[in-house]
Amino acid sequence: MLAVHFGAGNIGRGFIGALLYQASYHTTFVDVNEAVIQELNEKQQYNVVLAAENSEKLTVKNVSGINSVSDPDKVIEAIAKADLVTTAVGPTILAIISELIAKGLSERLKSNQKTLNIIACENMVGGSSLLKEKVYEHVTDEERKAFDDLYGFPDAAVDRIVPNQVNEDILEVSVEPYYEWVVEESAIKGETPTIDGVTYVKDLTPYIERKLFTVNTGHAVPAYIGRYMGYATINEAMFDQHVQEIIKGVLNESGEALIQTYQFDREEHQTYINKIIQRFKNPHISDEVTRVGRGPIRKLGPHDRLIRPASIYMDVTGNQPVYLAKVIASALEYKNGQDEEAVKLQQMITEHGYEKTLQSVSKLDSTHPLIPVVMTELEGIKALKK
Repeated sequence: MLAVHFGAGNIGRGFIGALLYQASYHTTFVDVNEAVIQELNEKQQYNVVLAAENSEKLTVKNVSGINSVSDPDKVIEAIAKADLVTTAVGPTILAIISELIAKGLSERLKSNQKTLNIIACENMVGGSSLLKEKVYEHVTDEERKAFDDLYGFPDAAVDRIVPNQVNEDILEVSVEPYYEWVVEESAIKGETPTIDGVTYVKDLTPYIERKLFTVNTGHAVPAYIGRYMGYATINEAMFDQHVQEIIKGVLNESGEALIQTYQFDREEHQTYINKIIQRFKNPHISDEVTRVGRGPIRKLGPHDRLIRPASIYMDVTGNQPVYLAKVIASALEYKNGQDEEAVKLQQMITEHGYEKTLQSVSKLDSTHPLIPVVMTELEGIKALKK
């Protein structure tokens, strides 16, 4: 079986590629990094190391690579023959790769009438749906009808911490032992791909938001609060008493929003929260707060990890999300000259002030009750400065 995977970065190799290998796929990685592509084609294997005390190692075999810039025709040919297409490129890159995927699917129509599923494994809500929308912009109305019959774009929720790293072997990648890959079964065309480690569900939304409001929301605490307090890594920040207090409060608030919205079992969800907090304390994963906190404007968006759970919490409980407001406030204070969004955010604050900037990036109405709560916490977090 052939899988074509867009994105030969650490997540692509260390997470999706590893599971595809274990499911007996030959995986062809598509990327623009010529050095990585050359290594994949020369070695045809790489190691995935579990970031844990015993450091287990998995050798992923049956791999190859194609440079999408220098060999787009080979990518089109691979898609025409593929049994599965996946991505792990980052939300902003989906639009960029959509034209090449569209060409591959169009070419496939001429010679291969087998169904095919294209799964975007991105850290976002509705990644495959967005990719489908972008792909369809590059095809004719007639092709769209054929695509609807043959090609599925099931959305997915993925979760695995792959820390920033530099290894002597550029293909080797270290990942945390824990992972979760949940796929929307109702959108699959033809046979459901058999991949151990993938959970297929009828309704993906509760699982996407559980992950987003627990893992991503939780990770934002040591990133933004930690940066504000002067810590360099997530691990350092996680052992600060104030950070521990805030992350527990944040995940209780986001958890209440989830429990009341999707009827998750309260005890089971608390177990999930505890597991997430322990993952962030893993001493074998050293992630910089600046990497986890990058892109603060996107992360302060209306449907993302901070604003949405805070808004839902207010709607379902009628209470103020004090801890979530602290993290939103610290995200507004996030400063990093190497992060384009962080620089832009601070420029907006300088020109328009905190309140109007928050309204602008969060799309909240000026009368929304969350805004004054965040403004109050802006003053409150000053006590956290080291």
